[in-house]
Amino acid sequence: MAGLSTLILLLCAAKDVMPSSSHWKPTWPSYRVPVILPQSTLNLDKPQFDAEARLEVVSPCGPACHKSSPLPTYEEVKHYLSYETLYANGSLTETEVGIYILSNSADGSQGKSRTKRQIYGYDSRFSIFGKDFLLNYPFSTSVKLSTGCTGTLVAEKHVLTAAHCIHDGKSYVKGAQKLRVGFLKPKLKDGSKGANITNSAMPEKMKFQWIRVKRTHVPKGWIKGNANDIGMDYDYALLELKKPHKRKFMKIGVSPPARHLPGGRIHFSGYDNDRPGNLVYRFCDVKDETYDLLYQQCDAQPGASGSGVYVRMWKRQNHKWERKIIGIFSGHQWVDMNGTPQDFNVAVRITPLKYAQICYWIKGNYLDCREG
Repeated sequence: MAGLSTLILLLCAAKDVMPSSSHWKPTWPSYRVPVILPQSTLNLDKPQFDAEARLEVVSPCGPACHKSSPLPTYEEVKHYLSYETLYANGSLTETEVGIYILSNSADGSQGKSRTKRQIYGYDSRFSIFGKDFLLNYPFSTSVKLSTGCTGTLVAEKHVLTAAHCIHDGKSYVKGAQKLRVGFLKPKLKDGSKGANITNSAMPEKMKFQWIRVKRTHVPKGWIKGNANDIGMDYDYALLELKKPHKRKFMKIGVSPPARHLPGGRIHFSGYDNDRPGNLVYRFCDVKDETYDLLYQQCDAQPGASGSGVYVRMWKRQNHKWERKIIGIFSGHQWVDMNGTPQDFNVAVRITPLKYAQICYWIKGNYLDCREG
């Protein structure tokens, strides 16, 4: 179908406008993203929900391996970005998409991953305590999935997470049909309810309030790949809640090149398994990147999978600082670096194509998804 030049245009469909060298503030680039629209939807058989939930994924292909992989064809990209939608009643559909390039482009690269330890020397994670932190932005955007992973609020009724928290690449996990999202809220000493907190009823602990998920979108790239082929690149999913959560959320954004990130660092918060009941925050430097993945050594444990990876940069159009989700924490990977094993934690980058897809899932209107 499309030739190599068309494919490269497709993969890199973004106008990356960086600030001049005299501009001291790390500034969000302006991207013109492609348009991804549903073409056809067909009903599938109801899934069995027989897979065990895995809180981390494994893949043997590292940055050098992935960068040397051939670019997918135009038809392959369309297939990877097609998606399944799982509904609360157990019904399942598959939607094919069309991809349209409405602007010129720049930027590119590529990646994948594997599992073992996830703490690098001194443990640099911070447990977040107290309602003054837990219930305030940006920590309040982190939520817990009933399958054991973490998610991030990205709209009034939507949560971004990792695909492997819902689907193991071959089948939906147990509990996916009755998936719930947990929101931390104060647990009052006297057992009373309500939003008003007095000195005589200060929160003793935090507890989760759960909201059911209405539907879930998972890209076919993950379902096809199962993390050992091209799957890691598509390890993301979007959940739509049955009712609005009424909290401040964090917008998604196209992932800038690592060299343009403030201090070259990323941040994320999640519910690591080794600290039950705690929200754990961390930040670290990006060590390497491909078109689809960020490689870093942020300390993490299973349970943090699905956390939204974010940065804070200057939004020139609005004249203010703004945090955006630029990736989804996926898991751990051992990489053969010139014959020496090197381990990384891996996050899936929100590329222009993924931004267009996720934004359309949220808004249902491509006109609201033209600026990344």
